[in-house]
Amino acid sequence: MFPVAQMVHPPPRSRGGRPRDPSRDGVIRSAILRLLADVGYGAMTMDAVAAEAGVGKATIYRRWRTKQDLVVDTISDLNREIAVPEDTGSIEGDLRAVMRLVGRSIDSPAGAAIRALLPAMQHQPALVDAFRNGPLAVWRHAYAEIWSRAEERGEVRPGLARSVTAEATSALIVQRWLLTGEPIDEAYIDQVLEVVVMPLVRNAHPDAH
Repeated sequence: MFPVAQMVHPPPRSRGGRPRDPSRDGVIRSAILRLLADVGYGAMTMDAVAAEAGVGKATIYRRWRTKQDLVVDTISDLNREIAVPEDTGSIEGDLRAVMRLVGRSIDSPAGAAIRALLPAMQHQPALVDAFRNGPLAVWRHAYAEIWSRAEERGEVRPGLARSVTAEATSALIVQRWLLTGEPIDEAYIDQVLEVVVMPLVRNAHPDAH
């Protein structure tokens, strides 16, 4: 037991001495994504992140104690631009808008970083949770909003959000992203929408059966 005089605890403080500089967060996160895409999770180090971002190591450690903390925090905050999908007034317009947003997102440094993380996710549950609660949750929310609006307009039958039809709207984009590595440009997305997605959606119209 420590004497009573020695049990006075200091007030809580941040992980480092000086307060964080929020203006550096974006620079550091961009550096993390670039390194993940270039070298993968296993080879990435805190020192490398500091060097890539052009900041001191203390700046990194004030934000994150470990590499896992650093990556989890970065992944959790991805894809926020997809959180509020555009309301175009029709299911076709809404799907085109969100599919293009998703395409730009996964064909970006963020998408390359997540693809590079997939092997590490098999052994790092925290990374899996970060992906599910971050980018994947945002993605699902965007599509759920679109299906909800389509139901209100009477364009699709109720309950479509968690159906195979709903999954099919992004399946080919994900396949190209993860398996073939071919570009996901607007021409490809529009072709998927016209040839695959819209026929399925029309079949889900309340009057289709």
